[in-house]
Amino acid sequence: MSCLVEEINAHRKKHTISQDDDEKRTLEEDITGKLGPDILSWTNQDPRESQLFNSWGVIYRFSTVVNPNGASTTTLWRTIRTNKEDRVAKLEWGPNGGLGRAVIGKNVMPMADLLRPERGLPDVRTFNAPDGLLYRWRPSPTTHENLLEDSAGHVVALFRHTRPTRYQIGDVYGELHLFRSAGAATITHPPILDTVTVTAMLYRFSQAFGL
Repeated sequence: MSCLVEEINAHRKKHTISQDDDEKRTLEEDITGKLGPDILSWTNQDPRESQLFNSWGVIYRFSTVVNPNGASTTTLWRTIRTNKEDRVAKLEWGPNGGLGRAVIGKNVMPMADLLRPERGLPDVRTFNAPDGLLYRWRPSPTTHENLLEDSAGHVVALFRHTRPTRYQIGDVYGELHLFRSAGAATITHPPILDTVTVTAMLYRFSQAFGL
């Protein structure tokens, strides 16, 4: 735990910049793996209330609130610079925690559109990303991983379950691996990565609760 804190602090001191644009550029470079690894550690067993982080710090944060009527809303926040987040998605759950409505950027759609079952393969779920291409999440046939493939069948990301490990940010239960050079090499671009992060969370949730 202390090693992670020291690593994060050292990274922040090394890349402290006064201009907001430069801070954004530095963070985006780290997300895309130019300054850091292409692995985001993922906290919490319930992905609706979780954080994704690397050596820079928290990159994405899911936060869920329940209103007085019992309806749940999950918001995805993306860190754009130190102590500054942007809301990139909102997920309004249906009755009893079922799939409801998703708002990603300016796009509004049923959550089901982000988890479309492939015909004859209920464990395979497809969605269209902002680049207009079709992507699919599916279980790996040989490992305990969830693979994200593009329309050409290239594996561009994966989610790997890990043994629970305690960090100061939170207990980690998995890792999101991003292969920035695979396929069209756009998987780590923020608009696409936002959608990938949302669908990875929904896929994890659907596997856990049979949605």
